[in-house]
Amino acid sequence: MLWQALMAARDLGRLHEIASILIRYGFGDMVRRMGLANALERTGRALRWNEATELAQLEPPARVRRAMEEMGPTFVKLGQILATRVDLFDPEWIEEFSKLQDSTLPSPYPEVYQQLTEDLGAPPEEVFAAFDPEPLAAGSIAQVHRARLADGSEVVVKVRRPGVRAVIEADLRWVSRLAEAIETGNTELRHFHWREVVRQFNQSLRRELDFAAECRHAERIAANFAGYSDPDSTVPANQGVAGAVAEPHGPPSLIVIPKVYWQWTGERVCVQEYIDGIPGRDLAAVERAGLDRKVLARRGVNAVLKMIAVDGLFHADPHPGNVFYLPGNRIAFIDFGMVGRLSDERRDQLIHLLLGLVQHEPALVANVLLDWTGTGIVNEEALTAEIQTFVDQHLGMPLKQLKLGTMLADLVAILRSHQLSLPPDLVLFIKAFISLEGMGRELDPELDLAGEALPMLREALLVRYAPAALAKRGWHAASEISKLMSDLPRDLSQLLRAARRGRLELHIDVGHLKHVGDQLDGATNRLIVGIIVASIIVGSSVVMTVSGGPTLFGLPFFGLLGFVFASIGGIWLILSISRSNKAERESRERKP
Repeated sequence: MLWQALMAARDLGRLHEIASILIRYGFGDMVRRMGLANALERTGRALRWNEATELAQLEPPARVRRAMEEMGPTFVKLGQILATRVDLFDPEWIEEFSKLQDSTLPSPYPEVYQQLTEDLGAPPEEVFAAFDPEPLAAGSIAQVHRARLADGSEVVVKVRRPGVRAVIEADLRWVSRLAEAIETGNTELRHFHWREVVRQFNQSLRRELDFAAECRHAERIAANFAGYSDPDSTVPANQGVAGAVAEPHGPPSLIVIPKVYWQWTGERVCVQEYIDGIPGRDLAAVERAGLDRKVLARRGVNAVLKMIAVDGLFHADPHPGNVFYLPGNRIAFIDFGMVGRLSDERRDQLIHLLLGLVQHEPALVANVLLDWTGTGIVNEEALTAEIQTFVDQHLGMPLKQLKLGTMLADLVAILRSHQLSLPPDLVLFIKAFISLEGMGRELDPELDLAGEALPMLREALLVRYAPAALAKRGWHAASEISKLMSDLPRDLSQLLRAARRGRLELHIDVGHLKHVGDQLDGATNRLIVGIIVASIIVGSSVVMTVSGGPTLFGLPFFGLLGFVFASIGGIWLILSISRSNKAERESRERKP
């Protein structure tokens, strides 16, 4: 049923391409088990099973990563999301997924030109005073060109690759159905919540296709940093730079977010201010420019911590490629295609978790992690004891020596050893925090991340429990209780009325019963075919004894025709039973 749904004509070509890549990298057995081979060959798509070469000799993580690179933008993005799932994969897999680079050859400029003309309402040379057809960078989804406005402002034009949405939509249908098949048919992998992971991935990728949404994220984060200042900073007013957002008659902003030009921004194109700064990877240029690496590290850490703990909306991929350093030790963030959101409850949990790690309170850490495990089966005593042992290992260690990113990764490894996974909304936080610490320590190897985080976490906690905040939450809770109580009589009346009429229904959804239902459905179909075949044989035997009528080879024609149909039905029945037995055998082998 799964692959019948996938065999729509729009997906056949893409599925053939994916299957061929998997075979070339030594995953032919996976193609067979997933049913791709039979489905594609029935539609006349030949698969070359001898394509596997020395690529199959690579280690599995490397093979998977290289196959994802060839399968295109959707799978590159999926790999980048999986690189955040330290709760699902061992370090060697995370390392390979992290190597997936979102860069490729640019699209042909005539195609880009045509699409830009449609989106801008006029050719690029009429909209901009200057437009460079050679892109600054090209990724799997978009490419970026430099341009200049009529007023002399330098901008970058981000263009979605022509035709990329159709490819991604086909891939997303394939990945979603695959996740459903894994979760309903494999008890070993079900607890990893693949459908939820893929659902989150689908939402993230579709948001990334919409450049207008990306620009709205940028403006929200810029608004959160309005008026943001560092009490120890002294930024000379004459050290402005393109991209700086300055208050009138005041110093430039310490945290810079590119300005969006909405008159030319839409779903497939966005125009933003050009940031003329030092790329985050070029530490030698930072030294040559005379910038203070320690100050940059501290400001970057405080900015991201503010986004996470205070604002609840944060840049989910703060790697050096998305960061620029500006004169005055200022920092610019670009590319808000991937952002993380944290509810008030999640922020409260994270603050308690980080405080528990910094202040060596294992019970606090254990309580938060147990809340995150949800309703899964877990040995709470064993998990709590392991967490306490882990936190006790760092007892007495100076704050400066604590590596919070590494500690979070180790905690998640403990969850993974207990076959527990994080809620999907937390994986971006873990990824962002680990990237943040890595980038901060590149700038300043002696960065005291825990020391920087502790005052902000305590302040955020005080704000959460300030009288005004408590009163607001109390009022909200009272309103909810009041609404619930006012609706209770009506709800009870409806329930009793339905019971009196015999229309009270109880719906229970048990996922693994679908597999049993499919088996019963297949067995019933084979039984019906068997009865029909037997009936045709009996009827044809009777016809063979009746004289008269047309003949073939001296035998009654309709009797022979009946035996032919009965033979075809019998062969189909034997093959169907054989395939079913083989599939059941393979299913049992995959189970522990």
